[in-house]
Amino acid sequence: MTDAQDLRRRTAELLAAHPPATTDRLEFLRARFDAGLAWVHFPAGLGGLDAPRSLQAVVDAELAAADAPDNDPGRIGIGLGMAAPTLLRFGTVEQQQRFLRPLWTGEEVWCQLFSEPGAGSDLAALATRAVRDDEGGWVVDGQKVWTSSAHLARWAILIARTDPDVPKHRGISYFVCDMTDPGVEVRPLRQITGEAEFNEVFLTGVRIPDAHRLGAVGEGWKVARTTLMNERVAIGGARIPREGGMIGVAAADWRARPALRTHDLHQRLLKLWVDAEVARLTGERLRQQLTKGQPGPEGSGMKLAFARLAQEISGWEVEFLAEDGLTYDDWTMRRPDGVDFTGREAGYRYLRAKGNSIEGGTSEVLLNIVAERVLGLPPEPRTDKDVAWKDLPR
Repeated sequence: MTDAQDLRRRTAELLAAHPPATTDRLEFLRARFDAGLAWVHFPAGLGGLDAPRSLQAVVDAELAAADAPDNDPGRIGIGLGMAAPTLLRFGTVEQQQRFLRPLWTGEEVWCQLFSEPGAGSDLAALATRAVRDDEGGWVVDGQKVWTSSAHLARWAILIARTDPDVPKHRGISYFVCDMTDPGVEVRPLRQITGEAEFNEVFLTGVRIPDAHRLGAVGEGWKVARTTLMNERVAIGGARIPREGGMIGVAAADWRARPALRTHDLHQRLLKLWVDAEVARLTGERLRQQLTKGQPGPEGSGMKLAFARLAQEISGWEVEFLAEDGLTYDDWTMRRPDGVDFTGREAGYRYLRAKGNSIEGGTSEVLLNIVAERVLGLPPEPRTDKDVAWKDLPR
């Protein structure tokens, strides 16, 4: 059994063989993966040691103390938080061996081709089609939208309709798409922040080998649910220290500007601080549950709380800072590598937080999931449940 002492020994051996101060960053990350110290709960040979997930913190602490490089998780969050757990659960051995190492080291960035212009909240209504070709592979045509990191990505997790003659949830299959293939076109979507963090992706005659299919044909929704549950945990359940994240920024503003304080703003900040701490502790409990298996619908509640708090805290901050809260550094059209909620000014946080209740599942849909699958309340009527996708009104 791998325990904390064994992991410290393995980490010390990694650091001795590859000193961070003199080792190329990518070389160090590859060596860390090969030593099983990337994600210790993964299988041996795939970046892990079949150890309890909770022991990852032991490795991370030792490496942080040695000033070892990380894999820039903000840049490759979709690969780490969504693609990797899906590959682990549904991928073949060949797929896992091909994709997981460069995914974790950041050599290959991933994106997510799920949402469509006519299938966002109702994702299972998607219209992108995948049709068998003469060689046993697939030809994909359609449009995806709100695709983070598509302009950086080498690979994408993709769901497409392979059978329009069955109800919408049963005719979907799940693929890995090469973003460099002919027929893949990425166009920027400029946001309210002025940046183009998201993209729309057009797929025209894109060929995908059957070896890049995850799960059985027609069972893509089952695979996609694993991705979506992990996505919501990744967005809403990230580990942060006490008074970390956006509430930490707001608290620092309060302490630094006593002249702007009012009783009403103080009471609101105290409530937000308590709500943020409750969310942090709930996230910690959720991560402890993850050590025993796959995430459940509870992650939807965490993502809901994250979106609400981000919007309320950023709104409080703009109001507290008065005219300084309205400043914004640069409206230049940019295509950033990721989102920085704590390293930018209040105006950016306020504008960017508006998207938190849409991305990763709209708050309205997540409320339904929590109500039905966590609280056990009666489900809403669904008249399209047994209707073939091709017969649905559009």
